[in-house]
Amino acid sequence: MSKTLSNKSNLQVIYEDNHIIIVNKRAGDIVQGDKTGDKPLSDVVKDYIKDKYNKPGNVYLGVVHRLDRPTTGIVMFAKTSKALPRLNKLFSEKKANKTYWAIVKNAPEKPQDTLVNWLKKNPKNNKSSTFPKEIENSKKAILHYKLLKALDNYFLLEIELETGRHHQIRVQLANIGSPIKGDLKYGFDRSNKDASISLHARRLQFLHPVSQETIDVIANLPDDPIWNACEV
Repeated sequence: MSKTLSNKSNLQVIYEDNHIIIVNKRAGDIVQGDKTGDKPLSDVVKDYIKDKYNKPGNVYLGVVHRLDRPTTGIVMFAKTSKALPRLNKLFSEKKANKTYWAIVKNAPEKPQDTLVNWLKKNPKNNKSSTFPKEIENSKKAILHYKLLKALDNYFLLEIELETGRHHQIRVQLANIGSPIKGDLKYGFDRSNKDASISLHARRLQFLHPVSQETIDVIANLPDDPIWNACEV
């Protein structure tokens, strides 16, 4: 099934100033270049900036954080070399508050809870596994979720991350019997038509590293009947 990827003409820009640009990533967009050789979102944003401001030569753009390829939602880039280390620090010190929405198959036993696991990544299959206690090469993973809405066949959860581990939300929700819709890798029984998974980086709140203003942005949900039913 074909899907629409981002390009400089259809890029969904949520926020932009001299130092920062925040976009709403489509499913299938890859944030940074990898072995697939597919054009990354970082290059699309550079094309957009070059075109919009008639910039000659190379455009500076710093990648601050990433989202898994099949997920959607907020991705922030630094437009200046001054902003990049400050934004990196903001994320490493967990001073940027990220909120995710996920459509899951089964309601968790508790309407809200904190999940604590130890995750270990297997690079061979690009998959993480959960453990109840620390094992060699594992990393502690903490998230908080709450049930926002019961849909006809699914459930909408809101997730706040305390740590940012590989596939953390996907594997921790699957571990409590609530795999994310479309996520074959972590136990959902069928794929979404566009090969996405129903995980969306919904909101980002942070202190602007230059102006010191509070920035609070929300990414529109994908245009899809089930996501449309999630508006709360």
